[in-house]
Amino acid sequence: MRGDREPTRGPVLLTHGSGVSSAIFHRFTGPLADAGWDVWLLDWRGSTAVAPNEWTLDQVARYDHPAAVRTVLAETGATRLGAVVHCQGSTSFMMALAAGLLPEVDTVVSNAVSLHPVVPSWSEFKLRFAVPVVSRLLTYLDPQWGRVPPRALTPRVLTALTRAAHRECDNTVCRLVSFTYGSGGPALWRHENLSAEMHDEFIVREFGAVPLSFFRHIGRSVRAGRLVSELPGLPRDHAAEAPRTDARIVLLAGEHNRCFLPDSQRRTFEFLERHAPGRHALHILPGYSHLDPFLGRDAHRDVLPLILDELGAVRQTP
Repeated sequence: MRGDREPTRGPVLLTHGSGVSSAIFHRFTGPLADAGWDVWLLDWRGSTAVAPNEWTLDQVARYDHPAAVRTVLAETGATRLGAVVHCQGSTSFMMALAAGLLPEVDTVVSNAVSLHPVVPSWSEFKLRFAVPVVSRLLTYLDPQWGRVPPRALTPRVLTALTRAAHRECDNTVCRLVSFTYGSGGPALWRHENLSAEMHDEFIVREFGAVPLSFFRHIGRSVRAGRLVSELPGLPRDHAAEAPRTDARIVLLAGEHNRCFLPDSQRRTFEFLERHAPGRHALHILPGYSHLDPFLGRDAHRDVLPLILDELGAVRQTP
């Protein structure tokens, strides 16, 4: 996506989280383009824009992100690019970056979680004990069960339990999102940060199926305290050595995030500081949670200027 003028800042790749699509960035693409960036949206295999499929973060890191970066550079003629990455788009992107698979990337703005996933205790309990049980019964969890009632018994039971346990709003999709991805109600945003249209219309349409294969992988990483891999071509432990990149990494964390706690980004920042003191940055976003830094009614005022400043901290040209 480009603004009214030719880009002056080079390409920037926007990468969404699991069970959503690049539409989560719809409020940011225009301002980024108007600021001179050549904006590219990636819908990787975990996007709701593609058919549901079983995937792991390993696969996304090894194949999706390197292919996307190569494509953007080939299409634009640029030699370097920046990236804004969120949640599992961030973890998988950072895996690829740390493994040396993305040498062309010079700036990354990562929201919510990167190399060190830290979750609330209830989420850790679900990952350790509930996921193995549910994995025997289901291939996917799907917040759309709140909009289109499922026929199968297990989804019906999970939806009923979620309605009983989550009383924070009348939007069953929103409540199932909290059940699926975190702890508390809601887990991915603060209701006061969302407009009625965002909460009652966009969220209901946007969230879709996410495979249990992902939850098994992130569960292993949570127990290890850092991202781990099993796929050939990737390090088994992504925090065992200095990341193989010269990119500047900017970490964002909503102070109220109940999907991945702010300590996730703090630990990654400490890791990065040990290897390149003073190069990277960490910003805790007051008043924000997990996804409302992009969907919030005031995010264009509170978060977007920070992202623009940090992207521009490393000069990029087409």
